[in-house]
Amino acid sequence: MLPVYIAGIGMSQFGKSSNTLVEIMEGAAARALAGAKIQDVEAIYIAVMNPEEFTGDANLASHVVEALGLTGIPALRVETASSAGAAALHAAFHSIASGYYRQVLVIGGEKMTHLSTSATTRILAEVIDGQERLCGATMPALAAMIAEKYRRRHRISQSRMARALCAVAMKNHAYGAHNPYAQFRQTLSKEKYLASKFIATPLRLYDCAPITDGAAAVILTAERSDLVVSGIGQGTGPVSLRERDSLSAFPATQIAARKAYEMAGIAPQEIDCAEVHDAFTPFEIIGTEDLGFFAPGKGSHAALAGQTAADGILPVNLSGGLKSRGHPVGASGVAQIVEIARLLRGESAVKLKREPRRALAQSIGGLATNNFVTIVEQAGDGPRVQNLWQPLPATELYKPPAKKKPVEAIGAEGMIETFTVLHITPDGFLPPLALALIRDRKGALVMAQGEDIAHLKIGREVYLRQVAGAYYFTVKSQLQKVRQALRQLLGNKRSHTEPAVGTGKKAANG
Repeated sequence: MLPVYIAGIGMSQFGKSSNTLVEIMEGAAARALAGAKIQDVEAIYIAVMNPEEFTGDANLASHVVEALGLTGIPALRVETASSAGAAALHAAFHSIASGYYRQVLVIGGEKMTHLSTSATTRILAEVIDGQERLCGATMPALAAMIAEKYRRRHRISQSRMARALCAVAMKNHAYGAHNPYAQFRQTLSKEKYLASKFIATPLRLYDCAPITDGAAAVILTAERSDLVVSGIGQGTGPVSLRERDSLSAFPATQIAARKAYEMAGIAPQEIDCAEVHDAFTPFEIIGTEDLGFFAPGKGSHAALAGQTAADGILPVNLSGGLKSRGHPVGASGVAQIVEIARLLRGESAVKLKREPRRALAQSIGGLATNNFVTIVEQAGDGPRVQNLWQPLPATELYKPPAKKKPVEAIGAEGMIETFTVLHITPDGFLPPLALALIRDRKGALVMAQGEDIAHLKIGREVYLRQVAGAYYFTVKSQLQKVRQALRQLLGNKRSHTEPAVGTGKKAANG
């Protein structure tokens, strides 16, 4: 395997743009080419999530290569939902590491701001499970349900969890204020955070990355440069929540991280700074745990203690992250590499306590179903990096879950596994909307819509019913529980006092 280096990097201003998607991507690519002083690339890998619905355009690879005046060069589109940028970078890495190409241009972009929030939310929700969408689930709703499960799993109070989420949002806005490419370049106060509306409890407006236009580009090369890609990893996981073994961590990130660390020959403690996918603030907290920076359940404590700030033990998202820089979904994975390259080259306005030599980027696709980890480090004056890594057997990385019961076989009663109240609902659903993942008496899980928003709590018993393919739940009241217990008790007493079959008066007289 040949070593792979980073040559040029380029990025557009993130935010609302009057330019077309192709124009935005062309601008980012031109900056990367100029910075690398390279004009002759051998291939182009293009990352976009859903231009067909966002802009009405398809065949983006051909459009972009033509706009760059590079017609004739191989161009390939890569898509893995919101991790598409990282996926394109990894595909380009493989093409150089194999020796097939020597210089490859990677471009990621998306144009989203011209659509309404409801239209964008609908498009983004297409990456999640169909049964969950049928109940009204959106990406913020599912992220909120994971955040609530994480909180209960690690016995964190609601007030402390709220403070941790606020700390992540404030930190990332503080660093985004120094990023010339960021969509939001204003600091965020605690008062403004708490005054923002709930999107899906416990997530507020400032817990969610914004809808953004933007593009980023990176040139990978076999020619030695100052930065080398020393480790990469990818992991996948179930699409639906009901098929997951864990609702408080993302095994797909853990798999990707293990691969990347193995390849780079390092431990998590050797990373100097990181760009962690924070489309939602709890994802940064969970991501720092999945990446091995903090123990399970300690990511929120680290955020509150300032351990992920520039002067902390592991600086995270000093670019402002997706939360402040913006999240043009196809571009974010490439933008993360641009940001860590700027940090390692000393081009960032934010300075660390010590000079960073090794950085990591983590990108999430969908609801953490297709995740990537990339490690970049200063090449230095030492011997050329060998990248002599052999993939571990798949059985060591991921064990398939036991076969789950189909949705149609769900029982009539169950218990709330996790929940949220959705205040910004998709078209066709009235707010506030209660959603919960329900575990039935036999252990099967199903997403269901609540008939009211009261008395929601993990562990609460509910009744389930199905209407037109969708499930609805009703929380059992205390009176209903007492009545049910009495019916069971009386039923048991009758079964003990009733005569056996074949006995009784007639048998006695016989």
